[in-house]
Amino acid sequence: MSAVLEAPAAAPVGPGGEDDGRIAGRGLWMLLVAMAGTFLAILDSFIVNVAVPSIRADLNATFAQVELAVSGYVLVYGLLLVTGGRLGDLFGARRLFMIGTAVFTLASLAAGLAPGPVTLIAFRVAQAVGAALLYPQVLAVLQTAFTGRAKVRAFAVFGATIGLASIAGQVIGGLLIHLDLFGLGWRNVFLVNVPLGLLTLVGASRTLPGGGARGARLDLVGVGLLSGALLLLSLPLVEGHQSGWPAWTFVSLAAAAPVGVAFVAWERRLAARGGSPLVNPRLFRLRTFSAGSAIGLAFFAGNAGLFFVLTLELQTGLGYGPLTAGLTFVPLAVAFAAASLLAPRLQGRLGRHVLTLGYAVNAAGTLALLVTAWAAGPALTGWLMVPALTVIGFGEGLGVSPLTRTALSQVPAEDAGAAGGVLGTANELGMSLGVSVLGLVFFTALGSHDAAPGAYTGAFTIALVGNLALALTALALLPPLLRERA
Repeated sequence: MSAVLEAPAAAPVGPGGEDDGRIAGRGLWMLLVAMAGTFLAILDSFIVNVAVPSIRADLNATFAQVELAVSGYVLVYGLLLVTGGRLGDLFGARRLFMIGTAVFTLASLAAGLAPGPVTLIAFRVAQAVGAALLYPQVLAVLQTAFTGRAKVRAFAVFGATIGLASIAGQVIGGLLIHLDLFGLGWRNVFLVNVPLGLLTLVGASRTLPGGGARGARLDLVGVGLLSGALLLLSLPLVEGHQSGWPAWTFVSLAAAAPVGVAFVAWERRLAARGGSPLVNPRLFRLRTFSAGSAIGLAFFAGNAGLFFVLTLELQTGLGYGPLTAGLTFVPLAVAFAAASLLAPRLQGRLGRHVLTLGYAVNAAGTLALLVTAWAAGPALTGWLMVPALTVIGFGEGLGVSPLTRTALSQVPAEDAGAAGGVLGTANELGMSLGVSVLGLVFFTALGSHDAAPGAYTGAFTIALVGNLALALTALALLPPLLRERA
């Protein structure tokens, strides 16, 4: 990606010539713009969830249509992340970041003005396309434009932004619907993106380093094969439970494997001929990258699965409104952000074992939440869960930014965008997998959607056993990453 970025935003150097890690001047503005893009992309994966009842009532939409407006974003976003990252490698990170931000902002405006459910679904898909174009460029900029301790701090801020955006979706969405600004109701959850998107676009044009195209062509065959494999894998995970797991979901899952094998074979063949594959096979020969991708899959499965079953417990089991339920997540978000910002200092002392600490704390917090739910039973409240949720948030905060930075540490600059897209795709697949598996456990234990509120706590407790298994899986996958020398 040397042709993409003109020059790194070098970290300031201290009096003795050492890297003091400070980010100032243009580097600081560049980081702020990149984090604004990250916030927008992650926020919209969550903010619509609390608006579902309002959207359905106002647009006279069916449950299937509203669910598609939510899941369509997640599905398309996950499908296009790798392609978006590769386009950034080929045509410039700033160019793709700005195109993605512009598409996302216009689609948000259109979604906020949508006259019916079909148009809303279409504009949500357009939002996902924009997010998939801009998000991988963030990782490419962090990887190539910062050095030394400044890079560590930049990734720490990135991790904190992910955590805040994930929770802010719940809180901001509930607050906007509660306030009903200008009488626009649910439309505000989309329209709020417009001013933020415009500011991000202006900032990107002034701060992100530019660059010309490398002259290589996009691997369209690779795009088709990878998109097909991801669609066959993701669609059943996103829609399977709502559809009752019909036969097509299992056929689709089975078909994903041969299409994935065909994609790998094509990429190897193209690389051997000296072409420009969508995902260079050499990336997976880097232990840090392949191990980091696997850990991200397990970690984000547990993260998203917990958010899903906890939301069900809070809103349906305990009867909390969207805003109250969202506020229950705040201690987790604060701990997540604090740990993300503390991670660079701990990493200076512990090295990559900061990940060991993070995933161990996450598993301990999950166990504490499981014990709390089991002991309280029908008397469980959001307040009782706050201590365990805070511990989980702290562990997760230590486990995001160091993982991303370590996974990308040996990636060549010319593959930074595609590598960021692969990591993002692994995380998205993990989220879909976690929601599907833990959702299946939850509803199987519940037995009926018309069950008494007390039954939800029992189902929530059983689902937490699966969540604990995912947390321990992420911890167990760490050794290959720890053995690799920095």
